[in-house]
Amino acid sequence: MRKVQILDVGVHAQRFDHAISQILEWVEEGTPRYVCTCPVYTLMITHEIPDAKTALDHADMVAADGMPIVWLQRRRGFDEAERCYGAGLMRSIFEKTAGTGVRHFLWGGNPGIPDVLEQKLRGQYGEVNIVGRYSPPFEEIGTPPNQEAIDLINATKPDIVWVGLGSPKQDIWMHLYRPYLQAPVLIGVGAAFDFISGHKRQAPQWMQEVGLEWAFRLAQEPRRLGTRYLKYNTLFIWRLLTE
Repeated sequence: MRKVQILDVGVHAQRFDHAISQILEWVEEGTPRYVCTCPVYTLMITHEIPDAKTALDHADMVAADGMPIVWLQRRRGFDEAERCYGAGLMRSIFEKTAGTGVRHFLWGGNPGIPDVLEQKLRGQYGEVNIVGRYSPPFEEIGTPPNQEAIDLINATKPDIVWVGLGSPKQDIWMHLYRPYLQAPVLIGVGAAFDFISGHKRQAPQWMQEVGLEWAFRLAQEPRRLGTRYLKYNTLFIWRLLTE
């Protein structure tokens, strides 16, 4: 993996299948790691929230979760760079680990979402080993970490903890909790819990490929996502032009 610096944030340029292979190698090795998925919003918010910047700087993988970032990586000479989307990573890894005994924990989502997500994953991939699921209460991430959360996750001995808290909260959470969790790999996957569970619709593939997924999501949730996309997409373009 090679990191490409984009507006002072290092994002790994890699093929999707290479990202999957690397994560599964880490699971087998058992060495503590965490993976952040980085769309434009996450990249830009690091300039406002120092803890988010620290989390991405210390991540073992910062995956390009947005076509504008992939396009920049390609323009800088990384022709094989591909989008490594949270929901895509989750689907692929569950497919590859079905029947292998790899242990998964689902951490995040609104109440009831992890339960539906588990049902969907079992229905799609069969013998997946989901050893725990939990929808944490909506609250700020405090320090020190919550010991009850640590004990709950560690008691199930997962190999992968899927963290669906939204960015940058999930990135900060993983950086904070990584030293206390025994699972080899933590992966922040943003809205993947909602998409795979069917709670929210995902943009058509063609919109994802041409970088218009943001417009699809904005049309569905204008109040919640209006500032996120209109403000930070504009800032992203402006910063690139003035860099």
